[in-house]
Amino acid sequence: MRHFTMKLLLHACCGPCSLEPARLLQAAKHELTLAYMNSNIHPAGEYVLRRDTLLNWANAEEIAVVEGSYDAEAWEVAVAPALALPEGERSERCRLCYRMRFEEVARFAAQQGFDAISTTLTVSPYQFPEVIAEELQRAGDRFGLSVLFEDFRLFYPEATRRSRELGMYRQNYCGCRFSQAEAQTQREQRKSGQRGGGQGDGKQEAGKQRGDEQEEAAR
Repeated sequence: MRHFTMKLLLHACCGPCSLEPARLLQAAKHELTLAYMNSNIHPAGEYVLRRDTLLNWANAEEIAVVEGSYDAEAWEVAVAPALALPEGERSERCRLCYRMRFEEVARFAAQQGFDAISTTLTVSPYQFPEVIAEELQRAGDRFGLSVLFEDFRLFYPEATRRSRELGMYRQNYCGCRFSQAEAQTQREQRKSGQRGGGQGDGKQEAGKQRGDEQEEAAR
């Protein structure tokens, strides 16, 4: 963790994933503002629910939050080039998603006199930290900003514990319509495997399902 003060705009994907990055970055004496700029989130009602969860917590902690415009159509255009790739190339779809969101954050940061940008996305073990680092740096370079990249995955268990303790809404998919469908398919496959097994296998699958769903809930 870097120990010097900067006016920092922290891209926040949701409330639960903001808990530990905000704590750590404030402890490092950065002047922190959260940026909720996430046109990837589908449907619109889910976007609002995650935003309000973030705002309720941030207001209680007296942390400033700025919100970008919600433009799902622009997001579809941004990620469209990756849709022709093989199904296993999810990281490229995520790369274009990160790029759009980080550029929005960096543009705002440059306009408003921030020193640096960062993101909470690396809290989740379901993301691609190397790609996040590359795209965050790309956005920072484009707009003449410093970049504070931190791999927060080590703090995922604590973020999960704290978000449950606070009674936060905790989503069970990353955010976009593709991740929603993928998560639903995975849940259906687990249920199908549970029904297909014997009694002993069913108990084992039920336990696995509960564990998997707990992990999914903080994506």
